[in-house]
Amino acid sequence: MTNHWIDLGNSDCILIMGSNAAENHPISFKWVTKAKERGATLINVDPRFTRTSSKVDIYAPLRSGSDIAFLGGMIKYILDNNLYFREYVAEYTNAPFILTKRYGFRDGLFSGYNPKTKSYNKRYWAFEKDKKGTPKKDKSLKHPRCVYQLLKKHYSRYTIDKVSAITGTPKRDLLKIYKIYAATGRSGKAGTIMYAMGWTQHTVGVQNIRTMAMIQLLLGNMGVAGGGVNALRGESNVQGSTDHCLLFHILPGYMATPSTKWPKLADYLKRRPKNNDPLSANWWQNEPKYMVSFLKSMFGEFATPANDFGYDWMPKLDAGKTYTWLDLFDLMYKGKFTGFFSWGQNPACSGANSNKTRKALAELKWLVNINMFENETGSFWKGPGMNPNEIKTEVFFLPCAVSVEKEGSITNSGRWMQWRYAAVKPPGKATPDGEIIVKLFDKIKKLYKKEGGVFPEPIVSLKWDYTTRGKFDPHKVAKQINGYFLKDVTVKGKTFKKGTLVPSFAYLKDDGSTSSANWLYCNSYTEKGNMATRRGLKDASGIGLYPEWSWCWPVNRRIIYNRASVNLKGQPWDKKRPVVRFVGEVKNGKYVTKKWVGDVPDGGWYPMMNPDGTRRADTKYPFIMKPEGHAHVFGPGRADGPFSEHYEPLECPVERNLMSSQFINPTVKLFKTAKDKFLTCDPRYPIVGTTYRVTEHWQTGLMTRWQPWLIEAEPQLFCEMSEEFAALRGIKNGEKVIVESPRGRVTAIAIATKRFKPFTIMGQTVHEVGLPWHFGWVTPKDGGDSANLLTSSVGDPNTLIPETKAFMVNVRKA
Repeated sequence: MTNHWIDLGNSDCILIMGSNAAENHPISFKWVTKAKERGATLINVDPRFTRTSSKVDIYAPLRSGSDIAFLGGMIKYILDNNLYFREYVAEYTNAPFILTKRYGFRDGLFSGYNPKTKSYNKRYWAFEKDKKGTPKKDKSLKHPRCVYQLLKKHYSRYTIDKVSAITGTPKRDLLKIYKIYAATGRSGKAGTIMYAMGWTQHTVGVQNIRTMAMIQLLLGNMGVAGGGVNALRGESNVQGSTDHCLLFHILPGYMATPSTKWPKLADYLKRRPKNNDPLSANWWQNEPKYMVSFLKSMFGEFATPANDFGYDWMPKLDAGKTYTWLDLFDLMYKGKFTGFFSWGQNPACSGANSNKTRKALAELKWLVNINMFENETGSFWKGPGMNPNEIKTEVFFLPCAVSVEKEGSITNSGRWMQWRYAAVKPPGKATPDGEIIVKLFDKIKKLYKKEGGVFPEPIVSLKWDYTTRGKFDPHKVAKQINGYFLKDVTVKGKTFKKGTLVPSFAYLKDDGSTSSANWLYCNSYTEKGNMATRRGLKDASGIGLYPEWSWCWPVNRRIIYNRASVNLKGQPWDKKRPVVRFVGEVKNGKYVTKKWVGDVPDGGWYPMMNPDGTRRADTKYPFIMKPEGHAHVFGPGRADGPFSEHYEPLECPVERNLMSSQFINPTVKLFKTAKDKFLTCDPRYPIVGTTYRVTEHWQTGLMTRWQPWLIEAEPQLFCEMSEEFAALRGIKNGEKVIVESPRGRVTAIAIATKRFKPFTIMGQTVHEVGLPWHFGWVTPKDGGDSANLLTSSVGDPNTLIPETKAFMVNVRKA
């Protein structure tokens, strides 16, 4: 999230799309309700009329997998009616940047496409540069090759007629929503988006979010109170785990994982794009400080210049290969893995195309299941379709503590790091995860020291002192994450003693004199104490920043890119809800002292312009993480295009893409095992399927399916369908139905409701059904199995997150 939960209450218009916040993020809805009480308009766009829909001012349906068409139509509406925030767009985004003549788009494909590799050469998407090497701009936005004009041309194709035909959303609903949301594109107004897995789990998932980010930039809704692009994470600490490198391609703090294409540290540190514009902070130029400090936190005294501060020891990805969830289970299915630690997860139910996942587990020699209860993963060998006599996988079960039984921090969706304490001790042999990790690695390190092994240096040299009186100590880990001065140093005119905690990432060094396991969290545990434990209730801002409650990365900044919330002279676009304001002293029409008030500013430089209207040279553009300092309306870093484009899901109910002859995302990765079956427009599977959650269960139900009161409320897998479809198939409420896809089948209880309605797509009636993915065969008896037996193992080309929100099924009476 660029903003935070409380800030939702500041919005004038909240679009909830790809999310059912009222049911799945009920605390967030507290602040949505606050906004409504203050006069905000609430909009919900969803294939199903949910509890969220029942609370909003405007609800509109759309077919799963057609979000880009819907949002592309909004971009066209904004541009056609000149509703974009012109000064914001011209000054703070790359809309004025001029592209080279090599850029182009034709019939669903951007220039630079290679059909053999299914990939783009992104050099075709480059900007023209001046003699200094900085992008050429036309702030009048009239140059035919500037981003603004190319954006307008690209989305001119997204007419109301086409959008309605693709999405199934009535034209009157489209126009009503476009008009209301676009009205936030001016001073004193703010609109925000709340999205979740309904946007991400598609073969165009990243571009779904990119499209909304483009809308927010056009309307000037980034950096302001009540604005932003706000992801609703599916677990209380998903944000924290991602910050600390849950995903294969990043190290803590969103630094890239080392790769064979960067064999030495110097190669790694050269990969970032350079920028010669003196007004661009290009913040990633500080990465050498962050990377060396990270390596020092990993290997301590053993990280020296002789071994590239330990970079030589870091595992490196094979260049050109990905190691996502889908990749790993594909390799496991092919017998490429010996063992697997399934830690705090249940892939036999949570993984797309779960039949493939379960077969993959049978190819292992050993499996360690670390969890609170027995689950389908640890018991896969005796599950449906399995013959235990043929499975050689040895399974170990390590019972672990639940969240309320251990101390440590969580970082919520709004980037707030909050410390929590153990309420009770774990029962029986259940052990906190940290304790399991410490004991496990103690054994591994001891064996390597005793017996050696292939490449022992990173194992025996790893810094490993996170216990107190023989027990795992989360405070020691938190301090290591923040970082230490490793020698007496003077930085920025201040002297620090060896062993002192670093006060913020501004003091990190690239010479080995500092450590920090995650530069973004440097400032979270300082000599002043554990910032995450703070519970101060003062809020001088008046907009719910609460700077003394917990701690927020980076450096306790509550709203990212907040200098975009002010005009060139440093004064808020929204005078009633200022995030930051420049109040430096003025002499002869010019600022002579630096002083910002409000949130921690995204860089403490002078504003772009003096009160007398003269431009300053001692300032920086507000989007400091981008190389050019401008937000990306044109996003040349994506695998599937610099602008978003509507492509059909891999499995869909239509025979053609109305936007082009390119039917599906041209860069999508397809797996080709016997378990990877995909069929589009097959009459055997004519119904759109999607998955979702219910309030009564959590994820795969591992915690909740063992609770009798929750099982009483939601006892078994159901298939929700429209009354029209139920009548068409002769299905009555409560009857058992079989739902099947090319990959698997489940038995579910039919629920015919008014929440689903048939869609009219390109003149044809299309039905959609939905299933919750919380169930599995272990418990309860007759509760059904995972809805992911139906979903496909195909993913977004940028992230490879599976497309579990749009697939094709058939539904019939059991």
